[in-house]
Amino acid sequence: MNTPNHKRPVKPFWPPLVAGIVLGLVLLLTFVLSGHGLGASGAANDLVAGVGLQLAPEATKANGYLGPQVADGSPLGSWMTWEIVGVAIGALFAAFMAGRFRVQLDGERSVGARSRLIKSLAGGFFAGFGARIAGGCTSGIGLSGSAALGVSAFVFLALFFVTGMIVSRLVKGV
Repeated sequence: MNTPNHKRPVKPFWPPLVAGIVLGLVLLLTFVLSGHGLGASGAANDLVAGVGLQLAPEATKANGYLGPQVADGSPLGSWMTWEIVGVAIGALFAAFMAGRFRVQLDGERSVGARSRLIKSLAGGFFAGFGARIAGGCTSGIGLSGSAALGVSAFVFLALFFVTGMIVSRLVKGV
């Protein structure tokens, strides 16, 4: 059904309990079918290693960090790379179907577009760097680690949220 201006009506978000149960079932299915939990940061690492293998194969193979990843060939076909491709396609499909797709820059009015982009990119860089240093990302340890009842996952989640609140206060100057 179209509204008078011919835009698709916006569907409401799922109730949190239903979304949590579905996420839990997807996580369980991921463990059963692939033997892995959910994660994301490794896909960026696979991309860097795969591109490095194409542009500078000898240097990439000799690199202490990337070398083991390319020992069996290009890592671009890894399960994690395909997981991220699937998440992106699924998110776009869901956003279109729910009438929620739009390109926007949150926080632009309060801090300015340039400042918001710089802070977002810096935050993403540091989060990604930290994920690689730690050997996994927030979704990997937060979802998969806590689903496996890993104590380190619960410690990480608590520290992650506390750190996020502190940094938010420092950045916003509150």
